Amino acid sequence: MSIRKLPFLSRALGVALLALAPLTAAHAQSACVFDLMGSQGENFALARDFALEAKREGINLRLVPYMNEALAFEDFKAGHCDAVLMTNLRGRQLNKFVGSIDAIGAVPTEQTLRAVIELLMSPKSAERMISGPYEVAGIVPLGGVYVFVDDRNVNTLAKAAGKKIAVFDWDKSQRQLVQNIGAQPVSADIINFGAKFNNGQVDIIAAPAIAFRPLELHRGLGNRGAIVNMPFMQITAVIVIRHERFEPGDGQKLRNLVVKRMDHSFKLIRKSEQDIPAYYWSKVPQVEMEDYFRMMREARVKLTEQGEYDPAMMRFLKKVRCRYSPENAECILDDE
Repeated sequence: MSIRKLPFLSRALGVALLALAPLTAAHAQSACVFDLMGSQGENFALARDFALEAKREGINLRLVPYMNEALAFEDFKAGHCDAVLMTNLRGRQLNKFVGSIDAIGAVPTEQTLRAVIELLMSPKSAERMISGPYEVAGIVPLGGVYVFVDDRNVNTLAKAAGKKIAVFDWDKSQRQLVQNIGAQPVSADIINFGAKFNNGQVDIIAAPAIAFRPLELHRGLGNRGAIVNMPFMQITAVIVIRHERFEPGDGQKLRNLVVKRMDHSFKLIRKSEQDIPAYYWSKVPQVEMEDYFRMMREARVKLTEQGEYDPAMMRFLKKVRCRYSPENAECILDDE
């Protein structure tokens, strides 16, 4: 498959790039930008639209395109770039507190995620955005993550046992969840997990709706597959900067700019979900729902105990969930 057919992260992460406009000022900082289409991605077009507003804030960044997220991440850590744009799943390695937003089942709805981002991007949370030399300068929603199966009869946890499921090696939570249901994890990465599904190398993948058309996931679904219409996590992108290479207060300026564009992010997500033909969606049987929620909570608690997720973030996310759904059984428990 040509790399030009993989623009879903270009479009979805493009909102984050609105805070990383490509300018040529003498004192511009460099930003490692993960984009599967490199400098030809739609995110650069979106960034130009935002350039004047970013310039008025006095923040000039020179974009360096990367088609490989791992390489962008490593170059940023090595100090070759002053900022980086990447998925929060990988960003967890730089700021565990913020990276734990993408925990299994921790943010169930758009309403919850919107509240979480607004609270974390406010000046009151500024200290939490800093971890050593790194500062999170933006959190961008990419949508709920759904389970894609090549056989729509696999509509219960028991039926997923023994199936091959693509997982990212650098995200321990995925492997933990797959093992919990008795399935077989198969190593993959962002650039090839869709191809593995389409080629029949795996039976199941997890992906946001924005990946459906660009990755041609209808090929993997075929005539028998389905998308389970219950997201088990929300996925986000982050902008991380080396704060010592920026002016004091620049991180908060960038966070404010990203929040202003949040409605655009959610509109893109909703459109991506609505564009998927209705016949692909499959509902989880009602009798299975309780087991799904229990499994996600148990996995989340276990991963927190193992140090994968930040305990403070888990407590924060639970408070937000219970603000909107106080009737949930978890709201009277104290294990998170």
